[in-house]
Amino acid sequence: MSKEDWKLGESLDALNDMLYGGYGEIEGNEEIRLVWKDFEKNRNDLGVELTKNYYRNKLKHPSIFNTRFAEQKLSELEKGTGKTYFEMIQEIISEHPNIKLIAFEK
Repeated sequence: MSKEDWKLGESLDALNDMLYGGYGEIEGNEEIRLVWKDFEKNRNDLGVELTKNYYRNKLKHPSIFNTRFAEQKLSELEKGTGKTYFEMIQEIISEHPNIKLIAFEK
């Protein structure tokens, strides 16, 4: 987003929108190599505990967020069947066939 004079929203929906292109560095469906640095570190950082906290924070704001959805996702994580924030990001990237993810470690 370095060429834009506005900031991308802090959400997975905003990430998905950005990957469709039309603003920022991606113009459209051109082939993109996305280099994800510190991939394994991020897998840990964006794992189960962070994701549980993500949903717990949503539960604190029932007037803004769908608490039933957050409770369901939190329950899935506690059972070991839910997706982590890291996995959700990977899933979003995989929905864009023009984007090739390159995992990179220092």
